[in-house]
Amino acid sequence: MNAEILSIGDELLIGQVVNTNASYLGEQLSLLGVTVRKVTAVGDRMDDLMDAFARAWQDNDIIITTGGLGPTHDDITREAVCRFFDTGLVENTSVLADIERLLAERKRPLSASNRDQAMVPASADIIRNGSGTAPGYHFHRDGKHLFVTPGVPYEMHGMMENYILPRLREGFTRARASLTVLTTGIAESTLADALRGIETLRPTCSVAYLPAPIGVRVRLTAVAEDHETAQRHLEELRTFISERAEEFVYGRDHETLEQNLGALLTARGQSVAVAESCTGGLITDRITNVPGSSLWFERGVVCYSNESKTALLGVDPSTIAAYGAVSRQTAEQLAEGIRRTAGTTFGISTTGIAGPGGGSAEKPVGLVWIGISSDAGTSAFEFYFGDDRIRTKQRAAQAALDLLRRALLQLPLSPTTPRPTQ
Repeated sequence: MNAEILSIGDELLIGQVVNTNASYLGEQLSLLGVTVRKVTAVGDRMDDLMDAFARAWQDNDIIITTGGLGPTHDDITREAVCRFFDTGLVENTSVLADIERLLAERKRPLSASNRDQAMVPASADIIRNGSGTAPGYHFHRDGKHLFVTPGVPYEMHGMMENYILPRLREGFTRARASLTVLTTGIAESTLADALRGIETLRPTCSVAYLPAPIGVRVRLTAVAEDHETAQRHLEELRTFISERAEEFVYGRDHETLEQNLGALLTARGQSVAVAESCTGGLITDRITNVPGSSLWFERGVVCYSNESKTALLGVDPSTIAAYGAVSRQTAEQLAEGIRRTAGTTFGISTTGIAGPGGGSAEKPVGLVWIGISSDAGTSAFEFYFGDDRIRTKQRAAQAALDLLRRALLQLPLSPTTPRPTQ
């Protein structure tokens, strides 16, 4: 099956909104086995919408639109699909009840514009919206499908999970399963070298490498006669990865490094505190996004200035004078200081030069020292994360959390270079 994603709204064309809906839909459709042939962004103009519908309907089996279903004058998607399918509007009592319930929960009155959203295309099946006031529509003719969804991401996600994906799966006779293995601390090319041969291990399986600033995701997809066989093939691929790059694997699918750290620390009755200089609280933010992190996270201290490093965490001023704030010695004293003052099992620290200024030949922009302290001792490691300030912070936060993971799992604290198994 071929598909096209139509992203509707002027805000997408002028750069005010990043089109995350298209990436989500592309991933979900690809995992299902649907070939996404095109992603089109189109503005809120009737002629452009009609042209886009006509072309997409002619060229594809599946079209999914996002956007233009709100209650304001510039939301014209409903009118456009009614024109395209030559259908009128009827009031849907179930949709009206959904809208009334949602507004009542939010202590808002039912406006005329909201009530109008219960008027839906007569020839479409309705996709209920559990998180917003705009319902979705499903048109199907001659074996083709057009799904119309809101542009609000979480509303569209709900419609995909509860309605669209289950109906699309009905059209597939073979089982399809996927798994994403999450890695960090290893470059895409190095990882691909270590996993050489995985692409031919199972001819009906596919492997894709998806690099990002904090790590490389390896997406595995298996197609088989039944779900159990597909899952077994995925497990073979996952084992292949573990045997060759285990120390770099920290999770799967939508897990986060901080979530898995929390599980490890909780199971062992251990705790951590963080001293952040160049990361400016990013590590603490990531940790506290995890529900229940208060069980294992004691505190985070942002000590940006040299004075704060000394006043809050006891870094010796002579250490900073002799070696600088960005040094192994300072990172170690920060890690020791936060562990001591917080009374935790582990202390981790970051200090670096995020840029774009402040670097030198000896200490270039992107240099970060990350420290870790526990009863086993204190050490710090040197990293170079490039000259982009935001990416340096992101990579440093990830590396600090990964250093803790390595300590907990008794892996080498300094990453090794994996070798392909012959």
